[in-house]
Amino acid sequence: MSGAGRGGAPGPGTLYVVATPIGNLGDLSPRAAEVLRSVSAVAAEDTRRTLKLYAHLGARPPRLLSLPAFAERERLGPLLDRLRAGQDLALVSDAGTPAVSDPGQALVEAAWEAGARVVPIPGPSAALAALSASGLPSDRFLVAGFLPRAGTARADALAWLAGVPATLVIFEAGNRAAATLRDLAAALGNRPAALARELTKLHEEIARGGLSELAASFAGEVRGEVTLVVAGAAQAPRPAAEEQLEDELRRRLQAGEPPVAVARQVARARGLTRREVYTRLEALKRR
Repeated sequence: MSGAGRGGAPGPGTLYVVATPIGNLGDLSPRAAEVLRSVSAVAAEDTRRTLKLYAHLGARPPRLLSLPAFAERERLGPLLDRLRAGQDLALVSDAGTPAVSDPGQALVEAAWEAGARVVPIPGPSAALAALSASGLPSDRFLVAGFLPRAGTARADALAWLAGVPATLVIFEAGNRAAATLRDLAAALGNRPAALARELTKLHEEIARGGLSELAASFAGEVRGEVTLVVAGAAQAPRPAAEEQLEDELRRRLQAGEPPVAVARQVARARGLTRREVYTRLEALKRR
């Protein structure tokens, strides 16, 4: 499987980006299993998890090289040396597709720059599994990953997501799911949404409802890994020429749209500042 350069000299090897099960080990594809058995080394988010995967395959693992998120760039050197020497590597994360809200993007980028061949081995993905089962529009979607945990960064992320006209896919740990549902409901309004937890595992659960209803249903700690799918922002209707600013703001407030999102969208459409629009919104709310 190794590469060859001009004149038969060894060229850079191949980096296989291998999707692995997110829960049910039966979801590992035959092609993924073949690649994992044939490569000379594996870059793994957690080598202990990858050893369990090889045990499931009944195969002897090759050299396993740790590539955790917190030290990904610092550990690229030995991996790139192997690729430059013509060896084939596999990249895996703990579960799902590497480099999608998981470690791996830096290695893939560096492999391209080193002239290596990069081959995706598609398979399980929590984002796509949850989206496909949510019943929400999938023609346009944004994988937002994990939100910042607190502070201004979290508030800014929520405000930005409120205006995205595409279905949102958000990952969360079970112990923070309740708080994230409450924050999403406050920032985005009671949009249609789905909560998927423990996907493909024994206790898999998928619940659908408005964000406010889901926040009430899952107010306590949620067990397992959670994927949230949330309807995107409705495209703001183009204001009719005769519609005055105050009329548009009143209409959108009555429709239940979050004021932060209204201020941003109206300011952009009318060439105003956000502060100016938000001030008008606050005045309307006091009437």
